[in-house]
Amino acid sequence: MGTPDFAVPSLEILLKNGYSIPAVVTAPDKPRGRGQEISPTPIKSVALKRQIPVLQPEALKDSQFVSSIEALKPDLIVVVAFRILPKEVFTVPGLGSFNLHASLLPKYRGAAPINWAIIKGEKETGVTTFLLQEKVDTGNILLQARVPIAPEDDAGTIQDKLAAIGAEIVLHTVRLIEQGKAMPRKQDDSLASPAPKIKKEDCRIDWNQPAEKVHDFIRGLSPSPGAFTTHKGKVIKVYKSMVIEHKATGRSGQVRREREFLEVATGDRMLSILELKQEGRKRMTVSEFLRGYRFEVGDSFE
Repeated sequence: MGTPDFAVPSLEILLKNGYSIPAVVTAPDKPRGRGQEISPTPIKSVALKRQIPVLQPEALKDSQFVSSIEALKPDLIVVVAFRILPKEVFTVPGLGSFNLHASLLPKYRGAAPINWAIIKGEKETGVTTFLLQEKVDTGNILLQARVPIAPEDDAGTIQDKLAAIGAEIVLHTVRLIEQGKAMPRKQDDSLASPAPKIKKEDCRIDWNQPAEKVHDFIRGLSPSPGAFTTHKGKVIKVYKSMVIEHKATGRSGQVRREREFLEVATGDRMLSILELKQEGRKRMTVSEFLRGYRFEVGDSFE
């Protein structure tokens, strides 16, 4: 059970290693991309190529869907970047159901663990497989793998790294369960931290924050959903930045423009903007952006 690109390596590694996948469960088709054409999820595309039956329920508690899962008589349900499964579904398999989560649980429980780990300035993250239970992301841990967060990483690069190592951990977890060697261990709830879904309004940059925090915020939301600021009513998304060592000049948010450089004052130091886009335009390097965009002396991002 899965939907986005993040889930694809896990499905492919199980198929490559000879496991029988009687069905794939994914989200309904919906409009995607610039043209907003109705298109399948990444997982469905892989399943169709492999001629695997696909289920796309609107409601996971729907009795017809539950019956269709029961009819498959699965040994195991593997969940990677899907929805919250109801008990009547995750208790169907004889060997249970497990989920691959993109954090080192119990840290960053929730819908956006990759984003929040980077926003919070973590130097390390990872993946966890755990047995499903009713309370989200709280089940007993099966396996974990750690991945360093490099200074140049953003949510996109970390997602790719975690998808790849996550697939290996999914395969290892399935093998342990198959062999009866899995040793689940309880999560320490006292160490838990939240990673709630990120809404559009959560993505506005606060230039009063220290430069490092603003930098982590930008890369934690890059490439999607994208940190944004405004200038004279225009929405500008910022995708890449670099902290400058010299102290901030001017008020927070004030812009300092050179021919091919754009620096912004934060709560302590200057932040150099490297990649950005104006609403309705494509993502550009700062030098490309500045060729067609005008700032007056003393202008600020709001």
